[in-house]
Amino acid sequence: MTLSQGRPYLATPGPSVIPDRVLAAMHRPAPNIYEGELVEMVPGLIRDLKKVARTDGHAAIYIANGHGAWEAALSNVLSPGDRLLVPAMGSFARGWADMAERLGAVVDIVDCGTTHPVDPQAVAERLARDDGSIRAVLTTHVDTSSSVRADIEALGQAIRETGHPALFMVDCIASLGCDVYEMDAWGVDVTVAACQKGLMTPPGMAFVFFNDRADRVRETARAVTHYWDWRPRVSPELFYHYFDGTAPTHHLYGLREALDMIAEEGLEHVWQRHATLARAVWAALDCWSTDGGVLSLNVPDAAARSHAVTSIRAGGENGARLRDWCTREAGLTLGIGLGFTPQDQAFRIGHMGHVNAQMVLAVLGSIGAGLRALGLPHGAGAIDAALSVIAEGGGPA
Repeated sequence: MTLSQGRPYLATPGPSVIPDRVLAAMHRPAPNIYEGELVEMVPGLIRDLKKVARTDGHAAIYIANGHGAWEAALSNVLSPGDRLLVPAMGSFARGWADMAERLGAVVDIVDCGTTHPVDPQAVAERLARDDGSIRAVLTTHVDTSSSVRADIEALGQAIRETGHPALFMVDCIASLGCDVYEMDAWGVDVTVAACQKGLMTPPGMAFVFFNDRADRVRETARAVTHYWDWRPRVSPELFYHYFDGTAPTHHLYGLREALDMIAEEGLEHVWQRHATLARAVWAALDCWSTDGGVLSLNVPDAAARSHAVTSIRAGGENGARLRDWCTREAGLTLGIGLGFTPQDQAFRIGHMGHVNAQMVLAVLGSIGAGLRALGLPHGAGAIDAALSVIAEGGGPA
């Protein structure tokens, strides 16, 4: 017998759960894209996007996924032959680096492994040995595959202290609206993000935030193309130019509602909520990992863990077995072990965006039932540990 009937729960690290309010906002006829409500809405939407990224700089919207944001950011600052330094904590920084190489860049990867964050001092030492030819430092705030979170504030400070002119570019696709992020205060020149994770909107829009320093580099960039050029999008002569064509109409309405929800809750509270729910997940995993348990957190240091996604090692094919059981028997979809070899040995829990205590506890309860049903070794007390975190409430984000 299966108990998966009822509303399924998508606990993947993107797409995330779409709020009913967002769905309702999108459920409308196609609007006029030349004048009226939609045209009047977009400047305020861009203003509020910048508030979430904590920047007074510029924001460009693209009809794309996160990989589109990668290419847009690179195209506006690169010329063939430029050198890049890429500290990598998992699959996604390497993916961004690969894209840069395809655009003609020469990439130097600083391999940080998949369980620990970027070492700011190691990056600073690389820059100190450079003759000034490195164009940019690229990294992820949170790597969605490993769930490692970098200390972007410390890394930005280390880069500035070298006096090196390299741009600092950060992928916030998994973290924006989930983990504390301060683009301007941390010295980030370019931030890339997308709508389908902490911003709670169906996949289809990507964002590039950039400051004037990055835009000056755009003057000499020779990789930029007509579609990816960010300049017409931030200073459009016509509304049509915001998107280099037809606007992503219904996504914009959905994003407007999602940003309203973030503003109503307060961004600082959003960060705190994610931090508390993440600690509940970790508390359960700490218990399950005892007494010969097969599950273990991929990131040993809690300070280096994402508040949006948790990657879990399960050994052998247990990750796939547990995911399959949760889907088939409980109606719960967990994330695949992306970036792990073999992939079946791991899984990921997405706890980002439109998520609350009862949703996280349901995920943990379903995983606990799966461990029992499959006869997988695990320590006791996991759900009680998570309940204690929830009962104690939020601490600092």
